[in-house]
Amino acid sequence: MDILVTGGTGTLGRALVEHLRHDGHAPRVLSRTAGEGRIVGDLRTGAGIDDAVRGADVVVHCATAPRGDADTTRTLVDAAARAGNPHLLYVSIVGIDAVPLGYYRAKLAAERVVTGSALPWTILRATQFHDLLATMFAAGSRTGVLPVLKATPFQPVDVTDVAAHVAALAVAPAVGRADDFGGPQVRDMADLGRAWLAATGTRRRVVGLRLPGAIARGFRSGAHTTPSHTDGTVTFEQFLAAS
Repeated sequence: MDILVTGGTGTLGRALVEHLRHDGHAPRVLSRTAGEGRIVGDLRTGAGIDDAVRGADVVVHCATAPRGDADTTRTLVDAAARAGNPHLLYVSIVGIDAVPLGYYRAKLAAERVVTGSALPWTILRATQFHDLLATMFAAGSRTGVLPVLKATPFQPVDVTDVAAHVAALAVAPAVGRADDFGGPQVRDMADLGRAWLAATGTRRRVVGLRLPGAIARGFRSGAHTTPSHTDGTVTFEQFLAAS
């Protein structure tokens, strides 16, 4: 099976490529720079994309950017349609249709490009990675306290858990919208922050902030969590211990 992975050098992409190789596959990685196992192409300009998708049975679209996700996804979809009928698997985020964050709106627009295509497709939405929470806490702690969103749940998931699930979906027939994939625990952000402080030996006072606006309300509502899908196996503490 010929598998092309976009964003294969990113956080999820690297873990996915490693998992696929462990399972005996030889995925090709779309990248703007040459390297072993890579095929050069640029989704922003379209250069090399027709060559990259040619012969692919499955295209796993992990590439993402702060802006332009819908445009780059359309470039990929159009090239894939010209190349044949590969299974397109798009990795997205839980809650993007309920939290009006700019990046989430871009991801939702990219989803619509996928669903509007004539290709067989699968969309998987996952909750936030452990890495994201850890990065937020590290940045926030530089203020002298540890600011967190007050009364706001999160359901962080390990990238290796998501990668294993994406790999399984990639080698199976397209299913359309797959069940959401969440971390093993839904916990208050303050609780997760205290876990980060304990694991890193950082001494900070946790300060809960109740921010105004629709974005903060969306997060407080838990729209970015999926409590009925606690699929991940690695807890935040286990991730921190291994980091």
